[in-house]
Amino acid sequence: MPKLRFGPAGKPLNLKSDIVYAPRYLRSLGLSSMEYAAVRGVKIDEYRARMLGEEARRNGVVLSLHAPYAINLASKNEATVKASIERLKTAIEVSAIMEAYVVVFHPGWYGNASKRESLEMVVKNLEPVVEYAKSLSENLWLGVETTGRVSQIGDLDEVIEICSRLERVRPVIDFAHIYARSMGRFIVSKDDVLRVIDALEKSLGRESISPLHVHYSKIEYGRGGEIRHRTLNEDGYGPEFRYVCEALCEAGIDAIIISESPLLELDALKMKEICVNICGSKCISD
Repeated sequence: MPKLRFGPAGKPLNLKSDIVYAPRYLRSLGLSSMEYAAVRGVKIDEYRARMLGEEARRNGVVLSLHAPYAINLASKNEATVKASIERLKTAIEVSAIMEAYVVVFHPGWYGNASKRESLEMVVKNLEPVVEYAKSLSENLWLGVETTGRVSQIGDLDEVIEICSRLERVRPVIDFAHIYARSMGRFIVSKDDVLRVIDALEKSLGRESISPLHVHYSKIEYGRGGEIRHRTLNEDGYGPEFRYVCEALCEAGIDAIIISESPLLELDALKMKEICVNICGSKCISD
């Protein structure tokens, strides 16, 4: 029986107080994870980061952190790469203070380089970042995310290869991004999700997906892939969340499931309800 945790990507919509009290609020709703969103820059100071971490531990909420979007480890511009590394290091520093277990990031863009050349640059430029993370924390992971646009590095195979070549790097699986990148042709059944899980486990081992860090929402896409995230109740968009939950339950995979829906914690609660209906309350981590 898997153990599943649910929570929002960012400050809960209905939280009226400071974000440092988000874990207390989420616990009151029955949610037990949260991804601190530093996607526009790391703007929390050391005192509040420590306070957020303490609140999370007190309330049994597992923290992750999403690093800034302005990261491109495959750029041919040295200044861009240097700035990207520094942004990742800052995200790592704050994550270590709040004791988040993973720093999620998008690796970059292909640009004019080939896919293979871009991937090699990402791996090379991540090496000092990994060493920096290891120097600050024994428990902190870097989480390379499957990306939603076809111009971005980060299809499933690329994520697996990056993780396989570097220590302390694990996959972050955004099923909406995979769906958008495939133009709606993949993640259309439970078996598709099981194929993703099987590929991860065979290539990276069970440790890298214990737990599996998951992002989910419905999504709108076009020829270039991702356009925008959509809510669970919106018709005409995919993927269906029940496929994700059915596969996790069948495979017995523990997961931290982060809602990237515009409705954040409200759709996180809907995801939890869907999973309770599929696999019972025993699959929900307290």
